Amino acid sequence: MKRTNSEGSNGVVHKTRGRKATKSHDSHIINHPNDYKPFYLSVNPMDIFCWGTGSMCELGLGPSAKNKEVKRPRLNPYLPVDNVKIVSFAVGGMHTLAVDSENNIWSWGCNDVGALGRSTAGAKEQLKDMDADNSSDDEDGDLNDLESTPMVIPRDYLPPLQEGHKVVQVAATDNLGCVLFDNGDIYAWGTFRCNEGILGFYREEIKVQHEPWKVPSFSKYKVVQMAPGKDHILFLDEEGVVFAWGNGQQYQLGRKVMDRFRLKTLDPRPSGLKHVRYIFSGENHSFALTIDGKLLSWGLNQYGQCGVSEEIEDGGLVTVPQEVVLPEGVSVKMVSAGEHHSLILAQDGDLYSFGRLDMFEIGIPKSDLPDNAYTDGHGKQRAVPIPTKLKNVPKFKTISAGSHHSMAVAHNGIAYSWGFGETYAIGLGPAGEDTEVPTRIKNTATQDHNIVMVGCGGQFSVSGGVKLGDDEAEKRAEEMGDDE
Repeated sequence: MKRTNSEGSNGVVHKTRGRKATKSHDSHIINHPNDYKPFYLSVNPMDIFCWGTGSMCELGLGPSAKNKEVKRPRLNPYLPVDNVKIVSFAVGGMHTLAVDSENNIWSWGCNDVGALGRSTAGAKEQLKDMDADNSSDDEDGDLNDLESTPMVIPRDYLPPLQEGHKVVQVAATDNLGCVLFDNGDIYAWGTFRCNEGILGFYREEIKVQHEPWKVPSFSKYKVVQMAPGKDHILFLDEEGVVFAWGNGQQYQLGRKVMDRFRLKTLDPRPSGLKHVRYIFSGENHSFALTIDGKLLSWGLNQYGQCGVSEEIEDGGLVTVPQEVVLPEGVSVKMVSAGEHHSLILAQDGDLYSFGRLDMFEIGIPKSDLPDNAYTDGHGKQRAVPIPTKLKNVPKFKTISAGSHHSMAVAHNGIAYSWGFGETYAIGLGPAGEDTEVPTRIKNTATQDHNIVMVGCGGQFSVSGGVKLGDDEAEKRAEEMGDDE
């Protein structure tokens, strides 16, 4: 039986069981759930590596104070591949969600507003002893053990699991978690923030949601993909329609939200876009790839991160979706974006970037900046406003952008990073310097892994990899010149 919708007396749409879908209904379906699995699910269970600054428990490496700064990728000991078998993860601003082969959802990180989807009350938190001989003002106590240690969200919080349904995708914003199941159900928890503080979670009814909550149905078709931003999230359904939920102060929802109605409209609503194949989000801007290959963007654009024009203005906004200015012939595979910069991975493995360059976010050396690079009134180059191809880099298979840093994985499974280095989120070691161009992450923990998935948060990063066999590892080492 196909699902239909009914509207209750309170105006909230609820799922009901209805008659079988008509031929007309099926003829409108252009997107199929299996098309999105390669983005979010690893065929093989992964070792999970975490690094960066974890003062808010972001790294998930346990409560010890020494885990607050990890300068290179470190294997997460709480998620052993032979036992836990993680196959997917999503990195938010200060927390991470992961899915194992049994469809358990794990979470770790900051839980101040319910982003972990489970209770962390009663945690042991060891404060530093100010009178101890080895005490210093630069150190503080251990982390909250229930936030800093990966733990499973109770399965009984998620009824679709009880019914045998599988997780299709997890998504994490700065303060929200969301899970999409193969039956089309969506469960979410946490909240959205806005410029003034906490905005809320769902309409005027819920301000902060601490446990998974079934999002009332908002489309007569199944949702096939989610794209989380900082404080908004996009949904794409089988028909190619885009829905948006959360904060819209920077027009990241693709529609204008009147201040006096922002709580009444705090639910997933159509953005006005149709015929869309894929969706992607930056922190405060969004992207949609249409079925005919056009890439559209909208939202905050003060550094040209939307990529729609060579013109840049302070506080610039793209208020309605506009086409991204792409070089001729570029076929888009995926997009990832941070606060002020964006990355486009082409089908052929080429990487294009645009937006802010103060902290080397875009990975283009100053010697290679295009003629359209924006220069401010003081003569300082600040941004590249339209997608520009990176040179002297390998072909890549996946990408991720954090707030001010980025990662890309070459086809041979080696990860590269660049951008803001002070938080060690680029994983290149103790120097903590900003890195101008994509640079290989080379350390003992990951040297024999095929990295298949990466995620960048606010000040930390996560990668997932499958260990290579001895012959494969030796062959790659020879190709990379590691034995010289």
